[in-house]
Amino acid sequence: KEKKRHMGDTKHFCPVSLKENFVLYPGLYEHAAKYREKIYYFSTSEYRDKFLKNPEEYVAHNEPIQAPPLRVCLLGTHGTGKTTCARQIADKLGIFHIQFEEYLQELILPKTKQKVGPNFDEEAEEDDNKMPILSQELDNFSQTMTKTETEKSKQEVELTDEEEAIKANLMHNEALPPEVLDNIVLDWWRKEPFRSTGFILDGFPRTLDEAQYLSERGLCPDVAVYIQVEESDILDRLFPPRLKKWKERQYKKMENKKKLKDLKAKIRV
Repeated sequence: KEKKRHMGDTKHFCPVSLKENFVLYPGLYEHAAKYREKIYYFSTSEYRDKFLKNPEEYVAHNEPIQAPPLRVCLLGTHGTGKTTCARQIADKLGIFHIQFEEYLQELILPKTKQKVGPNFDEEAEEDDNKMPILSQELDNFSQTMTKTETEKSKQEVELTDEEEAIKANLMHNEALPPEVLDNIVLDWWRKEPFRSTGFILDGFPRTLDEAQYLSERGLCPDVAVYIQVEESDILDRLFPPRLKKWKERQYKKMENKKKLKDLKAKIRV
């Protein structure tokens, strides 16, 4: 029966979602309406009512209705090679590549001055500053300077509520509030140059809440791809560089201990 029906210009997709959000959102049979002997399906009853008030705004006239560009969500655990694949796909299809966590880092980088999170080591930067000054006079001076620099740094790195939420997400995997996601994600679907070019979104959504957020906002990707890789392959890929970093940190600590021992020996003499 469905095949015999005369479908509207947008077929089984909601014409209001397409017109207002430039998204192909599948309509539901229970939210259908007939206009000029054609059947239109809508994502919600509100959109159906909106269409019926002014249908001419949502139907094709002289030219077919333009379809939105390709939007892809690429998912997978850390270390599966999502970013490598996403770059290649983006280059091949001529669409934008958006690495979600990297984008979050860039939003707060002007204030934090360095990337934050469990994958980024802060110890390496701190090691050089841990060498104590054994002279009491210089030690007091150093403590005063350190206190002043800390207070100055606190003043410079005062994050907004949104930036604090982003930092907590990167460091402790705390959920991003919907209002923060609104300021980030909506633009990729609704604003240029992403709106007319399309994109591959690498690493989002990461949780059920984020997937529900996309659904509630009517932001439908055309394709969602999940990359599944054996744990042993991920371990082989990630372990060697992590081990190398750990060895470098251990070497720096040993060097600092040696410098401290030599400094104490000089003072005793």
